[in-house]
Amino acid sequence: MVLIGVLLIIIGFLFRINSAVVVTVSALVTGMIAGIPVKDIITQFGEAFTTNRYMSILIVTLPVIGLLEKNGLQQQAASIVSKIKAVTVGRVLTMYLLIREIGAALGLNSLGGHPQTVRPLVAPMAEGAAEAKYGELPEKERQEIRAHAAAADNIGLFFGEDIFVAVGAILLMNGFFEQNHIQADPIAMALWGIPTAAFAFIVHAIRLRRMDKKMDRRLGGQKKPLG
Repeated sequence: MVLIGVLLIIIGFLFRINSAVVVTVSALVTGMIAGIPVKDIITQFGEAFTTNRYMSILIVTLPVIGLLEKNGLQQQAASIVSKIKAVTVGRVLTMYLLIREIGAALGLNSLGGHPQTVRPLVAPMAEGAAEAKYGELPEKERQEIRAHAAAADNIGLFFGEDIFVAVGAILLMNGFFEQNHIQADPIAMALWGIPTAAFAFIVHAIRLRRMDKKMDRRLGGQKKPLG
């Protein structure tokens, strides 16, 4: 019966009800079924909000990003990149992938991200590189470049942050091992993330290189550079 909260979440998402309302109601119902007083449930809500209040800092950055975009940030980023002859979409995204992975490995997870970096900077720079080489891009190609820009951010963060010893995943695994009386060294677990992160970078860099070649085949003979 305690798992009825999961069913409520599934139903809420199926009917596209506000996610905050769905999760809150699910938590209340689950807690009451488990016999937890409503006062204690609300107290836990407050404690969780207080503990994670730093997450709301991202909301403050959104107006700043919107203001920069309104004043031509995307256009300037694309213009700067388009003036570099040797640059390609794959090279732009590979460089960002490397920066994102190294930053995450050092615990700088906020160094990148979809709203604050990919949308206003990385994606326009990649599109600018493509436009400088092929001219005006078809909508399909433009959307594919944006998808690859978002993927570079996700992959860099996902595999890079596992190298940082204080990341949640490492601490969670260490806590699980301690509960089961298994000795584990968080630093050793973090170091074991280095080979995986390096391999992930190599694999995705190859994918981006193949994307460059695919765009050459599809657009190289059809489009002329912008004059």
